[in-house]
Amino acid sequence: MYTRKITIVKIVKTNAGLNEDLQWFSNTLGLFGIRDKEKSCFRVFLEILKTSKYNKGISSDQIAIRSNLSRATVIHHLHTLVSKGLIISSDNKYLLRVQNLEELVDLIKSESEDLFKELKKTAKSIDNQLGL
Repeated sequence: MYTRKITIVKIVKTNAGLNEDLQWFSNTLGLFGIRDKEKSCFRVFLEILKTSKYNKGISSDQIAIRSNLSRATVIHHLHTLVSKGLIISSDNKYLLRVQNLEELVDLIKSESEDLFKELKKTAKSIDNQLGL
């Protein structure tokens, strides 16, 4: 069984600039956990995002150096980002699952819509079986 967990958080957006937009985007996708005080997952995601414009991946070692994080911390967050379906690993390099953030949002939306269709179908079946 293949599972993917993504958290969507509704947060009021302010129009304050690129850095704030990136943080809002990341917060909305649940990239910051309560325990992540240094926003290390966000920093890992940013390093991957920066290399996306060159259509090549980045290694965990390179991310650790550029983000000033330990390799263990980087690996932990890479696993989180892969499990959320935001990035992929190819030849020991990490990159966005698609070409850009707009396509990433479209992909998440499409996968969510498919999931909700399946949920509705199952709910209807359960309702019928229970006579609701």
